Amino acid sequence: MTVNQATHTKTQGRFPKSHRLLRHSDFERVYKQGRRHFAAHMTVFYLRRSDSELNGPRVGFTVSKALGGAVQRNRIRRRLREGVRLGDFSTDVAVDVVINPKRSALAADFNDLQSEVKKAFQVIEKDFQKGKPK
Repeated sequence: MTVNQATHTKTQGRFPKSHRLLRHSDFERVYKQGRRHFAAHMTVFYLRRSDSELNGPRVGFTVSKALGGAVQRNRIRRRLREGVRLGDFSTDVAVDVVINPKRSALAADFNDLQSEVKKAFQVIEKDFQKGKPK
């Protein structure tokens, strides 16, 4: 196995850092200026980015301490991240997305979470095609 093959195998299937929302200021901007989509197990906040250096969505997750201890919160975060990763959303819209799960996400079936994430991204893409959001 060559070095490139080994590197590809390690990174294959990962959620790339370039598609993650990382800075606190970015989260705050999405919360304050963005739009919302409500679903049974989550609320999704989204806002178009002005910089077009990266096309496609950047996704962040916020899991409140009210949902449980660190183990439960990390489990929810991992499940949602995997739902986004498997969704392979090929939108070219530069958008920041913050997914905020509800308590019901703890017991939700993974397929339900994945379908809600997919539906949220469809709503976001539809909104931007209409030209509604900022």
